[in-house]
Amino acid sequence: MKVVSIVGARPQFIKAAPVSRSLRQEHIEVFVNTGQHYDDDMSAIFFHELDLPQPDYNLGIGSGSHGWQTGQMLVQIEEVLLIEQPDWVLVYGDTNSTLAGALAAVKLHTPIAHVEAGLRSFNREMPEEHNRVLTDHCSDLLFCPTETAVNWLAQEGITKGVHLVGDVMFDAVLYNIELARKRSILADLGLQPKGYVLATLHRPYNTDVPQRLRNVLRAFADIGEQVVLPVHPRTRKQMTKFGLDEAFTCQGSNLRLIEPVGYLDMLMLEHNSKLILTDSGGVQKEAYFLAVPCVTLRPETEWVETVRAGWNLVVDADRESILRAANGHSWPTGAPEPVFGDGHAAEKIVHVFSISKKG
Repeated sequence: MKVVSIVGARPQFIKAAPVSRSLRQEHIEVFVNTGQHYDDDMSAIFFHELDLPQPDYNLGIGSGSHGWQTGQMLVQIEEVLLIEQPDWVLVYGDTNSTLAGALAAVKLHTPIAHVEAGLRSFNREMPEEHNRVLTDHCSDLLFCPTETAVNWLAQEGITKGVHLVGDVMFDAVLYNIELARKRSILADLGLQPKGYVLATLHRPYNTDVPQRLRNVLRAFADIGEQVVLPVHPRTRKQMTKFGLDEAFTCQGSNLRLIEPVGYLDMLMLEHNSKLILTDSGGVQKEAYFLAVPCVTLRPETEWVETVRAGWNLVVDADRESILRAANGHSWPTGAPEPVFGDGHAAEKIVHVFSISKKG
């Protein structure tokens, strides 16, 4: 059986690694990278560290408006599918690459499998929400990470082809954590285990609105602990545009900006931080897997399981709420409940492929 796997963004590289490793033991995989994350710090280093196969097709789409980017991907992915004639198209998550892959496949009557199906934030201002909903409704196989995701699909009338497999990002953490522990990132940055707070910030509604970005950065600077922020290119650009790149990083500030880091270094920074502040869905989960408290800088989260378990607080971009969560909240102890599967999601996905027929 031939499967065309489509990725393009850094979280998708992480999700694809365990699936690709299992898939290639039994089937033919054609790997397509749309180039949605085209910077080496956001792309090439992840392929190397995760031991991902080099793309059979690297479309090199790059940056642009949502419409332009999705349209370019749709045209070029269709060309790949016409050449390869796969049995399945496999897409991940909720990016423009996900939607473009699903649309190209459905137009050619090629069956679609969606990894991380059924997630819902119910925030229709997020482009990702539209991408994931549309992809789910196009898909023939829907691989859900949690029971919650299965239930959301059922409420939308989607029950056929739905499989609860667990979270492939949990597979990736379990597989890579020992490699991560060999990294020297803490020593390189002069950090002590549990002696710093880790932050990430990249979503447009946080970075493209000056007051929101200012509020979050002010909270980071006022927490009273060293806050380490690997700066996403989008965030760096907007900080400069709004004149904020020096305002919160002057001498004596608690906020420390560093360049983006690879997957293994990020795992080490997450694992050894005392608290994580983020607007990333993937980082929320990794914090949970690693039993690190998390404060989510969004008005909502898809990963409601982390909130129900008490390991994640959703506070949006309000400075006072961020500071209360960071400095005054009582967090759980012990290991979080295993609500994201058993670490064998990739194997379960491949098993479903093996027993499924084209169309």
